[in-house]
Amino acid sequence: MREFTEQELVRREKLKNIKNPYPERFEVNTEIGDAKELPDETKDIKVAGRIVLMRKMGKMSFLTIGDITGRIQISVKMDMIGEEAYQEFKQNFDLGDFIGVEGEVFTTHTGEKTIRASQITFLGKALKPLPEKFHGLEDQELIYRERYVDLIMNEDEKKKFLFRSAFIREVRTYLNEKGYIEIETPILNNKASGASAKPFITHHNALDIDVYLRIAPEMYLKRAIVGGFTKVFEFARCFRNEGMDATHLQDFTMLEGYGAYRNYKDNMAFLKDMLQTVISKIFGTLCIQVGDKMVDLSGEWPTVSFRELILQYANIDIFVDDTAEKLLQKIVEKNIEIDSEVPLENLGYGNLVDQLYKKVARPHLVNPVFLVEHPISLSPLARANDENPNITDRFQLVINGAEIINAYSELVDPLEQERRLEEQAKLKAGGDEEAMPMDYDYISAMEYGMPPISGWGIGIDRLIQLLTASDNIKDVVLFPLMRPKD
Repeated sequence: MREFTEQELVRREKLKNIKNPYPERFEVNTEIGDAKELPDETKDIKVAGRIVLMRKMGKMSFLTIGDITGRIQISVKMDMIGEEAYQEFKQNFDLGDFIGVEGEVFTTHTGEKTIRASQITFLGKALKPLPEKFHGLEDQELIYRERYVDLIMNEDEKKKFLFRSAFIREVRTYLNEKGYIEIETPILNNKASGASAKPFITHHNALDIDVYLRIAPEMYLKRAIVGGFTKVFEFARCFRNEGMDATHLQDFTMLEGYGAYRNYKDNMAFLKDMLQTVISKIFGTLCIQVGDKMVDLSGEWPTVSFRELILQYANIDIFVDDTAEKLLQKIVEKNIEIDSEVPLENLGYGNLVDQLYKKVARPHLVNPVFLVEHPISLSPLARANDENPNITDRFQLVINGAEIINAYSELVDPLEQERRLEEQAKLKAGGDEEAMPMDYDYISAMEYGMPPISGWGIGIDRLIQLLTASDNIKDVVLFPLMRPKD
């Protein structure tokens, strides 16, 4: 049996006094954000929103209603709306309720744009009271669980998610103008391919088979290239059954794009221009304050290799210690402690290099850096470098210690791809849960012929986290998954 607070019980009683507490509709002719810009004496405007502030007085009251576009003050006078309507308002309307207002715009003597109500209409009862107005929600876990309440009370939270929406819209515009076509690919996959990650497994009842939630849309986007699309992209929800921390979630939004007839260096220039164009358009600057750091996104972005970084920060040469056994021995000798869900002795050479880099070097990278020369075993879908076949034509963009973009020249040779996936399958059988499975269906698609391709993926949540200076990636995801309270 549910228990209610005293305030909730009072609101439920008020609900009985309202003739139609949940009406079908209200005809709005002006958004709240637009109403604040109207000149005085504009008549017959109709706005609607949630009551977020209210001062009930004798024959005249003031309240503020708000929605995603903004807030505006409402003046409610008994001689304007009638005594019966005014008394009903005073007795039954509460903070959190939805109302519709018809009236005329004016500016108070304190300079606040206000609507003088000629009629108010009740549109929806809030059975729970809002948090105390000066503090709102303060418990961070409660904020994630009840984001809807935080959005009601916290204007900064609204702005953060409006920024996220605007950023995605501007990126779409940029890509569309560059000739990219947005497509959709499946979330349920027979193979967990397209990245090195541990997948989620679910069961498809109708087909009676186990399937994987996609870890990346890559393999299907490249199938579209095989089918004749030249430039494609997708804002894809992806799922990786891995650890959770301030910059990682198990379900997240990835923007991936692929273009034929270009290489990874073309995309380094392309994506730098895209991010600088979009960020400058939204912010008006390319210098972003992130906590106590100023991140400068302007100008050229330097390029640095795995080998250079690990030499600099760990004094280990990965071209000398070029096997998993040698590298692990060196890590142990130097007492470098690496947290990994997979035991280090089960990792292949490439994943071990990656874990070492993340531990010793990545936290030091603040301004944008292109990380290149990834070991080939870390990049089973990337094209080998023509001069050094042990590394790939790949880059990652790292900003403020976080990987923002992963991109490479794609491997389009089906024979080489099959050989590499066989090696990945052996690693997987040996205990490396992040290694890729063999995918003969993808190999078959490649055998119909692929042009030169370069592709890229951007972690949208992590990039928005950076640009909004948010401490936790959950801060920029509207409704992050939480453990049930019970």
